[in-house]
Amino acid sequence: MVRGLLIGAAAVDVGIAILLVGISGFIVGTGPQSMQAGAFGTSVLFAAVAGCLAAPAIGFAMQSFNRPAGGILVAWSPPAVGLLALSIPPNY
Repeated sequence: MVRGLLIGAAAVDVGIAILLVGISGFIVGTGPQSMQAGAFGTSVLFAAVAGCLAAPAIGFAMQSFNRPAGGILVAWSPPAVGLLALSIPPNY
């Protein structure tokens, strides 16, 4: 059960990381359809991708140290944070 939740979290986290890398040109690129976010946007994007890739590894490590509940929470935190960010209305 725990292993399945961690594997599912790893698949979701890698999918989010792939999505972030795929849209990175629209966030930090130099084209006309880019947000041109600059150095701060680049660092936030890099931290998000690194967090998405590190969360499952930390979750599996916590599970191997007999802390399965904490491992599941850590592994599922990137999707939870993403859903929380989507629930915040834009500031138009």
